[in-house]
Amino acid sequence: MESKRQQKFSRLIQKELAEIFQREVPHLFGGAYISISVVRVSPDLGLARVYLSVMMANNNEELLQEVRVNTKTIRHLLAQRIKSQVRVIPELVFHLDDTAEYASRMDKLFENLEIPPAPEESEDDDAEDDTYTDR
Repeated sequence: MESKRQQKFSRLIQKELAEIFQREVPHLFGGAYISISVVRVSPDLGLARVYLSVMMANNNEELLQEVRVNTKTIRHLLAQRIKSQVRVIPELVFHLDDTAEYASRMDKLFENLEIPPAPEESEDDDAEDDTYTDR
């Protein structure tokens, strides 16, 4: 469980990175729309795991590699924005957030399931369950 301090720090990083990806470096990623879904920060605030949601990209893995190549630039831009609010600028580790993809796979699985209707219970069955018998 994250402490309040970690949660607050995560929200700050998420907000600032979202603005960086939308306003300052979209040209680096070929017009792909990148949003920050979650940021998880280590207890010492030295490492931030950033989960990215990607839209309008041909290959998500290649885009993730591009983001990782540009990590130093992104971290520098983050430092410029939050240097007066924090002591340490965390190392950034980027991951693809696949929750939307996972959810769509689960939806498809559930759509293909054929679940038979539950048998209707009669009132007589319920009465038998409520009675106590001594053995």
